Amino acid sequence: MRLILRPLRQDDERVAHAAQLALAADDFPFLLEHDDDLTWSRYLERLAEVRIGVNLAANRVPMTFLVAEVGGRIVGRTSIRHELTDWLLARGGHIGYGVLPDARRRGYAAEILRQSLVIARSYDVRDALLTADDSNTPSIRVIESCGGRRDPQWPGDVLDGKPIGRYWIPIT
Repeated sequence: MRLILRPLRQDDERVAHAAQLALAADDFPFLLEHDDDLTWSRYLERLAEVRIGVNLAANRVPMTFLVAEVGGRIVGRTSIRHELTDWLLARGGHIGYGVLPDARRRGYAAEILRQSLVIARSYDVRDALLTADDSNTPSIRVIESCGGRRDPQWPGDVLDGKPIGRYWIPIT
C-alpha cells in the first residue's frame, strides 16, 4: 500500500493521542506544538499558524507537520522545519520523523523521509540537515539510504546524554 503524508484532520484526534502515548516510551513526541489545554480544533489551527510562521515563539521557526498514512491508518509523522536556528543546526535539523512501534521495519521511515525531502525542497531547502543519536543505527541507515552523509566537520554534540551526529542530504 502507498504511504501518503497529510495534515492532521478533525477526525484524527483519538488516533493522534494514542500515537503520542505509543511513542512516549521512546521519549519521542508524536504531536508537536501540542498543549493539553488546547481543544483539538485549536491545536489544528495552531499547526496551520506554525506552518506559515504566525505567532511563533522567539526560538521557533515555521514548520510543516504531517502524519504518514498507509491504507487509512496513521503509521508515523514528520516535521519539516523551513529554516534553522542555532539549536536546530546543532541538534534538530530540518526534518524529524518517527514511525509508530507497531509499524516499524516495513520501510515507512525511508518513505517518510523521501517525501519530506520533496516538501523541504518546496521551502527552498537545498541541503537538508538531519540528526541522529549515534546509537540509533536504524535511523542512521534510513538517513544514509536517502543520500545522507555524516558531516565530517561536525565536532559532535550530546543531547539527553547521547552523542548525536549530523547528516546532510543534498536535495535536487
